[in-house]
Amino acid sequence: MTRPYRPTNLADVKTYSVTQRQHKSTVNRMCGLPPAGASVAAFVESLPGFLGAESFRRIVEAVVAAVRSDRPVVAAMGAHVVKVGCGPIIIDLIRRGVIKAVACNGATAIHDVELAIIGETSEEVADTIGDGSFGMVAETMEFFDRAVSMAAKAATGLGDAVGRLLCEQEAPHREDSIFAAAHAAGIPATVHVALGTDTIHVSHAMDAAAIGAASMYDFRLICDVVSDLGAADGTETGGVWLNIGSAVILPEVFLKAVSVARNLGANLDAMVTANFDMIRHYRPRANVITRPVKEGHGHEIIGHHEIMLPLFRQAVVDGLARTQ
Repeated sequence: MTRPYRPTNLADVKTYSVTQRQHKSTVNRMCGLPPAGASVAAFVESLPGFLGAESFRRIVEAVVAAVRSDRPVVAAMGAHVVKVGCGPIIIDLIRRGVIKAVACNGATAIHDVELAIIGETSEEVADTIGDGSFGMVAETMEFFDRAVSMAAKAATGLGDAVGRLLCEQEAPHREDSIFAAAHAAGIPATVHVALGTDTIHVSHAMDAAAIGAASMYDFRLICDVVSDLGAADGTETGGVWLNIGSAVILPEVFLKAVSVARNLGANLDAMVTANFDMIRHYRPRANVITRPVKEGHGHEIIGHHEIMLPLFRQAVVDGLARTQ
């Protein structure tokens, strides 16, 4: 039988002094309120020492440390990075020697190529899906048909073929291409294709076997890049993997590449990762910032790419300038 309930006598509650309590928030971790005209470095330093602001500082510090220790920084990107105008951020960091490899899905390569050859990209899907014209752009399909053929003949990856073809045919806007910049810098650029997900896959000339072989080459290439994300001999600083705006494909590619690298003997304990995206997704959190890395080595930066990436780039540039 349920006993009768009565109001609890709070006079018997035990208390203790606030001086005995552990605290998470302290006055020296509050926002510093930088003055008008402050540098980006001063702005970042003024941010409160909590949550996203702390993660932002930690990943900036990790990238700066990786560059100073000659450890690779890899940018793994979804198409939205290019579509919202952040390609110049990645290109600049490639040219500065900060980013040493890029990994993309098929859509990222498509938008990058279209910007390079015509200076425009990204149609309004709602306006073209109704009549079946969505994605049916001949020039883009023709370019990738040639790139896939080039990759097959040269026994190379799709990313390498895309960058090489843009440079060889002197695409009018190749200075705005991530793949052209990677080719010019001589760094790996990989494309990880999920067949049937990209508009170019409807091309009657597309050789599925060849595109699969080129993408598989790129997977094996990125496995080698990932195997180099550990600390160099005699140091404790590892490389950095930045997952930017990819919710499924690139987190899955990364997880498999980590497993391959460790299976073949790579020590990745010093590796640092970050996920930049507008919202939180399960797969990037599990496959990028928790499962593959030691506790405290994975960071999550939530915010619009067109705001967070320019801020991130400037903070890295300022950080490198301070350590010279």
